[in-house]
Amino acid sequence: MTYYTWLDGPLGRMLVAATDAGLAGAWFEGQKYFPAIGTDWRERPGHPVLRQAVAQLRDYFAGRRTAFDLPLAPAGTPFQQQVWKALRGIRYGGSSTYGTLARRMRAPAAARAVGAAVGRNPLSVVVPCHRVLGADGSLTGYAGGLARKRKLLSLERAGSVRP
Repeated sequence: MTYYTWLDGPLGRMLVAATDAGLAGAWFEGQKYFPAIGTDWRERPGHPVLRQAVAQLRDYFAGRRTAFDLPLAPAGTPFQQQVWKALRGIRYGGSSTYGTLARRMRAPAAARAVGAAVGRNPLSVVVPCHRVLGADGSLTGYAGGLARKRKLLSLERAGSVRP
């Protein structure tokens, strides 16, 4: 069973989902790979993980939180899980590149595969895929859109999101 709620944030509405194992997803409405709410999903804003996630996301957007402390349970392949774990190692206000992540994972030839896994990250903001840049430091693809990526990076430099 998947439980969900909605969060109206400064960068748009977010769908936040959890299972009994932990937080399964946080997507900006309309982003690439936005999930269909299935018949096995139940709206349950009072679910403990969803309450925590919404509170922590609000604190993050307000500049009061630099890291998330939630049980995570995203569905993905073992390689995707490895990439998403590596993303959690990019510090608040910092950045990395796809190539650097691939080298850190001891798979230096896998930068493109790392990029594909980063793009499929179901935990927007919580698992900071917005902190990954192109090899030359440029903003590259972000499932939530480059404008949101720019604002998230700016938030981490300035302390809060200005819509």
